[in-house]
Amino acid sequence: MTDFREFELSRRVQQAIDDMGFEEPSPIQAACIPAVLRGVDVIGQAQTGTGKTAAFGIPIVEAATPDMTVQALVITPTRELAIQVAGEFRKIGKYKRVRTLPIYGGQSIVHQIRGLQQGVQVVIGTPGRIMDHLRRGTLKLHNLKTIVLDEADEMLDMGFIEDIEAILKETPSDRQTLLFSATFTSDIKRLALRYMKSPEHLTVNRGEVTVPLTDQVYYKVLERTKLESLCRIIDSEEISLGIIFCRTKRGVDELAEALISRGYLVDALHGDLSQAQRDRVMKRFRTNDIELLIATDVAARGIDVENVTHVINYDIPQDPESYVHRIGRTGRAGKRGLAITLVTPREFKLLKQIERETHAKMDGRDVPSLEDVAERQAEIWRSRIVDAIQEGGLGQYRAMLGDVIDEHDPIDVACAALKLASANDTQAFEQADYDFGDTGATPGMVRFFVNIGRSARLSPSDLVRVIAEEAGVPGQTIGKIDIFDRFTFIEVEKESAPFVYEALRQSRINGSRVNLEPAKPRTRSR
Repeated sequence: MTDFREFELSRRVQQAIDDMGFEEPSPIQAACIPAVLRGVDVIGQAQTGTGKTAAFGIPIVEAATPDMTVQALVITPTRELAIQVAGEFRKIGKYKRVRTLPIYGGQSIVHQIRGLQQGVQVVIGTPGRIMDHLRRGTLKLHNLKTIVLDEADEMLDMGFIEDIEAILKETPSDRQTLLFSATFTSDIKRLALRYMKSPEHLTVNRGEVTVPLTDQVYYKVLERTKLESLCRIIDSEEISLGIIFCRTKRGVDELAEALISRGYLVDALHGDLSQAQRDRVMKRFRTNDIELLIATDVAARGIDVENVTHVINYDIPQDPESYVHRIGRTGRAGKRGLAITLVTPREFKLLKQIERETHAKMDGRDVPSLEDVAERQAEIWRSRIVDAIQEGGLGQYRAMLGDVIDEHDPIDVACAALKLASANDTQAFEQADYDFGDTGATPGMVRFFVNIGRSARLSPSDLVRVIAEEAGVPGQTIGKIDIFDRFTFIEVEKESAPFVYEALRQSRINGSRVNLEPAKPRTRSR
């Protein structure tokens, strides 16, 4: 399907689609719209950023009648997503005059009651606030035709299953049920079996959901130098607007504090923030008052900001689905985006799993050196100086520097001013790399002692395979291997040694726990 006109929609709905700039339906839209128009139940399996809101919004608006009763109810996990979906419905329904109302916690319930009393055809809300209105009798669902569970997997993960089931029990038995989810877990399957009638299961394969305009790269970093590596990556990229993902709320706060102390324009977003704090952070992000938003996966649900140029996985996501959700935040609206993942040696296997299951190949990059960062900063300052000269208005500064210029070379004065102005930008972070000292290795190598040997059925190929899988270090970086009955010595190229050390020092090989340490010179075998 290459044109929305093939759906044979009404003139008013088609005009709204044209106004929105849609040229052709996305895969999930092409699959879902005809099925929803037929009135059947649908399970749509698709990720964020694939156009699934329009996949159910267009047929719901198309089927809406002028009767001012609630004809469709959309349940979303977060306030942000409810507002976003409501905005999309307003665009689709503007010529047909379909009235929509978002209802969510954090907004006056009196205002929402007034809106419901005036009559609406589509209600979009979070589970808790929908339950509030049902208990009060202010939301009436007796004429409901369609119910939508949007981001169903997220709602179940957030513990909304009881509320969702209670809402479904309040709806007419002949309703149409639409369920959209990034994954099809056993919990989703049970929900579908209990409340849906012979649903059509429509899936967008992962090759289509990993956002083709998003370039994907990874940097292999050491745990102890992870923050410094992140700063170098940020300093070497042209980030207009970026989101950095951390695994925990504490991690978000600690990273935000560390980056703020280094002079970066960042703010934090996680579940412990009040609604007022969340709104303030999102306003700063949308108006570019901050360059980087640091968030957890749950807090970022429902964020829809089109100009995000970079997504950075400071903590690698725990599963491929979360990875796809995250990188779907960039590369939108026809613009190219970059997804960056920081990977420690212990996480390399997880990175490979994500690549396999998403059918995406990430390009490996080296963390920029201090020289790379300095060169990039120099380019930025040269550009700033030229811009300032072209803007003019330098008269007062000429007056301030009059005596200095008389006594010193003007070029030296300019260089000194630039040195002072850019002092914070050119600070050198500690490398903090491992210093293994003299291990008795061949020049350019590091020699390690491993506490298992032939008695643990260890072979050279076992060691090479484990190092490649666990540390992401290619076999050609491994040198001499001496295996004895109860211990082993192995040499690794100096550049790869820190990654091997972090990955293997507390791992298992053939079921035996490994203790890997830098070797002492006197233990070198002959």
